[in-house]
Amino acid sequence: MTDAQETAADSSLRTTGGAPPADDGLAPEGLPIPLLEPRDGIPPVIADEESLAAVVAAFAAGTGPVAVDAERASGYRYGQRAYLVQLRREGAGSALVDPVACPDLSGLGEAIGDTEWVLHAATQDLPCLREIGMIPSRIFDTELAGRLAGFPRVGLGAMVESVLGYVLEKGHSAVDWSTRPLPEPWLRYAALDVELLVDLRDALEKELDRQGKLEWAREEFDAIAAAPPAPPRKDPWRRTSGMHKVRRRRQMAVVRELWTARDKVAQRRDVSPGKVLSDGAIVEAALALPPNVHALAALTGFGHRMGRRQLEQWQGAVDRAKALPDAELPQPGQTVSGPPPPRSWADRDPAAAARLAAARAAVSALAEELNMPQENLITPDTVRRVCWEPPAQVDADSVASALAAHGARQWQISLVTPALVAALAT
Repeated sequence: MTDAQETAADSSLRTTGGAPPADDGLAPEGLPIPLLEPRDGIPPVIADEESLAAVVAAFAAGTGPVAVDAERASGYRYGQRAYLVQLRREGAGSALVDPVACPDLSGLGEAIGDTEWVLHAATQDLPCLREIGMIPSRIFDTELAGRLAGFPRVGLGAMVESVLGYVLEKGHSAVDWSTRPLPEPWLRYAALDVELLVDLRDALEKELDRQGKLEWAREEFDAIAAAPPAPPRKDPWRRTSGMHKVRRRRQMAVVRELWTARDKVAQRRDVSPGKVLSDGAIVEAALALPPNVHALAALTGFGHRMGRRQLEQWQGAVDRAKALPDAELPQPGQTVSGPPPPRSWADRDPAAAARLAAARAAVSALAEELNMPQENLITPDTVRRVCWEPPAQVDADSVASALAAHGARQWQISLVTPALVAALAT
């Protein structure tokens, strides 16, 4: 039994958090309890400045960490904005805030800015929270904590069930959260997502401390909280699904033109780009290079349901790509910084390939010993970069400096450096 499995089996960690308890306040072994209602009922949706001011005052006066979650409308709307923000804090209860009606939540963010925010998979929610003025100074990420502690399943529902002994209803995770008014079952689901988040945080903190990993987790949390917003992705059209089929530069230009035209339409209509035109249709048009609207309409994804004006719009994008001079066609493949794909190392640099094989084996063994995923121990990209261009003189100091230069945290450096020093000497 792993450390994480022992934690899951330890009923002393299964706190009720104010939720419906069993007779003895603990979840019966092997029989998790369905969590059907928030302990204080479903809170009203905050959708005006007066109600928001009351929530800000209540959460500022609360105590302890703040559970925070956000719901987006991925697959329905353009972008990744938040359409509902859920919070819970001791002394303040739970709150559901509508960031469409109240788009500036910087006052709420400032009211709780100095306390610890508890999020699950923080990197997913922090960008949309930042857009509405909510920026934490300290966080506790329960998903990342679960990874570091060695739990095999780290989704919120799985963690709440294995650690606290409650079953969360997850049926509304992929709904269109831009819907107004939000149905009561969705609001219940949203409130329950923060109901036990602080309880889960407390239990995971104890488990990380028991395993000697708490300081590692804190370094990770601090790094996430301090990370700047991600820069815009270069050439995002290259991530079109099915792009691997597109080989010729002229065809790539068609993908680029169609992707750009689709993105403009999606942004104007505030809908997911896939609802405007599928990736599959873009690739079909790129491969076929249709000469006219009639030929385009015969392709998969441009069927009879598409109007003449839409077809002319997409054909116009195809024609623009076909008219480009060769000098303006995209190059085959992005300019990638860093080492080449590992599959080419054996031919290009056999010594580097040997170093990488030894490093991967060493990192894998260490991760297994520490009972955590390899990518959390050290990112694969960092290992590749150090193996491709190792320090001129391989020793503990030079390898540690190289790891730090690539963004590794101090706990990672101290653990991985000895293994990499040996591997780089291969």
